[in-house]
Amino acid sequence: MEKFSVVAKYYLHLDTQLSSAFAHYGAWTYALLFVIVFCETGLVITPFLPGDSLLFAAGALSTFDHLLPLAATLMAAAFLGDVTNYGIGRFLGSHLFQGGSRLFNRKHLDRTHRFYEKHGSRALILARFVPIVRTFAPFVAGIGRMRYLRFLSFSVVASLLWVSVCVGSGYRFGNIPVVKRHFSVVILGIIAVSLLPAVIGFLRSGKSESH
Repeated sequence: MEKFSVVAKYYLHLDTQLSSAFAHYGAWTYALLFVIVFCETGLVITPFLPGDSLLFAAGALSTFDHLLPLAATLMAAAFLGDVTNYGIGRFLGSHLFQGGSRLFNRKHLDRTHRFYEKHGSRALILARFVPIVRTFAPFVAGIGRMRYLRFLSFSVVASLLWVSVCVGSGYRFGNIPVVKRHFSVVILGIIAVSLLPAVIGFLRSGKSESH
């Protein structure tokens, strides 16, 4: 419970956490953001890291002069994470999920498979806006041996859209007084909205299996 409390506090106060990081580390905070986004996207064992909410908070704290470098850093992290995860899926594949490993959650993999079955290749773009699914989407593309150039093209578009929407929204709305005063509530709203497609998909799959 204590660990959950610490994680929740970190998620709900991303604005203060990032403000503190920028105050102490300056431009090195960009490297920290790069690592977090890269790991959330590129490693199947870290789907719990913040994504949409982190980008929104970063955008809210950014000035106009720093907006482009911030967006470029995050887009590069997202794209390179995709490429890394695709490679892991292609060369290691489902072997990682054999033997009931606690480290690799088979349910997340199966959920992403269903997401691909429903949306096809464009799942790479749609998955960018769905936590957990976005971590496993490039991995599943690698397992399925999607054509590499096709994968890269979808990944570029997905990374551009995701960062543009999330960072842009943070920059545009994050400094509105009511948003600043209730930033934790806004973050909760972002998490809830981003998880909604996955919840709906899970409920629908449960209904179809019951029939």
